[in-house]
Formats: sequence, structure tokens, C-alpha cells
Amino acid sequence: MKDPTSVTSADWIARSLRSVWHPCTQMQHHETVPLIPVSHGRGAWLVDVQGRRYLDAISSWWVNLFGHANPRINAALKDQLDRLEHAMLAGFTHEPVIELSERLSALTGGVLGHCFYASDGASAVEIALKMSFHAWRNAGQSQKQEFVCLSGSYHGETIGALAVTDVALFRDAYGPLIQRAHVAASPDARQAQAGETPADVARRAARALEALLQERAGKVAAVIVEPLVQCATGMAMHDPLYLKEVRALCDRYQVHLIADEIAVGCGRTGTFFACEQAGIWPDFVCLSKGISGGYLPLSLVMTREAIYQAFYDADVTRGFLHSHSYTGNPLACRAALATLDIFAQDDVLARNRDWAARLTAALAPLAAHDKVRHLRQRGMIWAFDAVVDDPAAAATFSRRFFARALERELLLRPIGRTVYLMPPYILDDGEIEWLASRTREVFEEVVRP
Repeated sequence: MKDPTSVTSADWIARSLRSVWHPCTQMQHHETVPLIPVSHGRGAWLVDVQGRRYLDAISSWWVNLFGHANPRINAALKDQLDRLEHAMLAGFTHEPVIELSERLSALTGGVLGHCFYASDGASAVEIALKMSFHAWRNAGQSQKQEFVCLSGSYHGETIGALAVTDVALFRDAYGPLIQRAHVAASPDARQAQAGETPADVARRAARALEALLQERAGKVAAVIVEPLVQCATGMAMHDPLYLKEVRALCDRYQVHLIADEIAVGCGRTGTFFACEQAGIWPDFVCLSKGISGGYLPLSLVMTREAIYQAFYDADVTRGFLHSHSYTGNPLACRAALATLDIFAQDDVLARNRDWAARLTAALAPLAAHDKVRHLRQRGMIWAFDAVVDDPAAAATFSRRFFARALERELLLRPIGRTVYLMPPYILDDGEIEWLASRTREVFEEVVRP
């Protein structure tokens, strides 16, 4: 590998465009919006080959919780490299995967006592869907083959995950390949009618879900939700009451509840698991993204003893039939353990509450902006919706904002007309104020060019 200082920015960009197909990207757009050739990262900042810094205000797609090149996670990985880099998890086990499973289970009070490992969020969703269907079949209820997701939901881009995703951009191109789930009303608090509270919206959505479960009684295997925040649809936030209502409905109609905490888990909504804020536990929790601190691909599905026992049998066909070569990779598990250590040693959740209040206060002036709607916050997620009247400008708002933010040394990538912040949990007071002021400046420049 070449020394980054020995190459030019143009060289890296040209080579990447010739050989790398970038994700969630219309590659032609890079004819006008250049790639950023990243040399290294330190703390909340990414640095390109020319030495220009960018505050990573979206945690590199919501994964980097404690900063780039974190010394404690680095040290744990260096230690693990000298012990065991990988071993297959079929017929073998190792200390990092055991300890990680035990510690995560303890965080649920032992309610979710079994962890099944994968590499990415969509894979975790696939596992949960398959596990739910297969558990019902093993229980003699093979007619339970349907799933329910929420309007605007996003659960990944593999074929099974797309079946429970309701974002047209990702889903429609592959529609002929997908076995569609039922779509229930979202509890998005922005849908509140005159005089309604977020709790009222939650109750209304729960009533709609109950009507669907009544209609499809005996056929639905599971309901899948993104607890508290539906991220990819534009950071749609809802009242925790909705989760409590859904848990009760799933119990009443004998349906599994899958909590996709891939984006909202690991402290992002203010508690380690978002479901904690509703005082409920689902039947499955999917974790990924921040669980490894943003270092290595890792995902997992946590589930209950009863579901584990549904597969426990001498018959191989009753076992859970899913695997991949890097399941439970020791390096990824060790990064996750180092991440959990930081949570415990630094009392991260309490500290986050303190500095989240400071960033919320710094962003507050946006609420009065005539081009801003629904300034909102849940834990370590902030969002607001831009009012863009011209259809052509609205269609390009995200790209224009992203490009202008980069000019201001800020990495922010809006979802449509929703500007959101999901920074790492390490900003100091100066960085908090800098982030808030730059966000306000960029927004003003984009909506009033």
C-alpha cells in the first residue's frame, strides 16, 4: 500500500472511480460531486490526503460511536491479533464470542439469553425473519408465514430484508423478487393532527396494527419495528407508548416482535437498547452498526429461551439453518467488548444526556427558521425537515447540502429533505458549538442560495 502522503487527491479519486462501485450512489453524480479521499481519522474527524478535516457528524453511517482510531479499541484489537484472528464457529467457540454474548444478555436482565452472529444489519434481519418462521413451523404452526412492517420502514437491502422495507427507492427496483410484507401505519409523531400528542398518534397506529392482526389472525409470524426512530425514512420519531402497545398486541395475537435496533441501539436513543424506554423486551433484537464501535462488520440477533428451545432437537432439519464463514469473528467480537467496556467505564449514557442537552440548546434557533419544520431529538439523534418549494430544488436538496457541508469541513448527508445529526459520543464543548453553528450556516446557504 502506498504512503497516503505520496499520492495526490486526483490520483486516488481517478483510481477509485475506475475500480470501485460505491454503495447507495449514482456513480454519474461523481462527475460533479468529487469523492473525498480519506487518509486517516482521529476522534470525531476524518482527514483527507491534502490534510483537510471533516467533522464526522453522522458517525460514518451511524457506526462510529467513540471516534476514529480510538486508543482503547485499537489496543484491544492489537491484543486479539496476537491470540486468534478467526476460527469457524461451527463446532468451535472462543472467549470473545462467549463473553460478548453473556454481557449483552446481562444487559437485558437475561430475558434475551441467546445470540446468533452475522456480519451486517440486513443479515441480522434475514436471520430474525427466518428464525421466527422456522420457530413457528417447529411448533406446528407452519401457516404463520407472513410479516408486518411499518410504513416508511427500512430494514436492509437483501431480498428478505427488502420484503419488510417500505422505502420505494430501495424496494421497487427489485419488486419482482420480493415477497411483500403487510405494511401497517407508522406512529411518526409528525403525523399528529390538530390537538393530538405523539402518544395519540402512537395509539392510532396501534389500533390500525390491531385491525391488521385481526384480519390476518393465525397467519402472521412477526411484526418488525425500528424502536423510537425510523431512521432511513427521515428520522421519523415516535412515542415509546407505541412499543408497549405493539408488545401487548403481539402477545394477544401470538405474533413475534422483532426489534430492529441496528441503528437505534447501543445508546443512540438515550438507553442502550431503545426498547428499554417502553419498559418492554421483544422476542428478537437485531444489533449491528455501533456494536463494534464502527471498527469491523458485526451483527447479531438476540432471542429468548423459548425460541431457542423450539430448535433444540436431534433432528437436523429442526435446527436453525443459517451460517456464514465469519460468524462470530473474534476480532469483531473483541472490538464489541472494548466498546461495551467504554460504555461501562465512562458512564457513557449519563454523559451523553448532558452533552445532548447542550447540542439541543445550540440547535434551538433553527426551530424559528421559516424553512424548518419539526426540529426534533431523541437521545443522540437530531433532525429537522427543510421546506423547499421548488420541485427541482427539492429533488437535489440532499446532494447540494452534502456538497456545501463538505466545503465547510462538515460531513452531513441528509435523507431527502431531512437534515439529521448522529455524531459520535465524544464531542467536546467547542466541537458541539462548531457543529451546531456550521449546520445552521450550511442550511441557510442551501435554502437561500
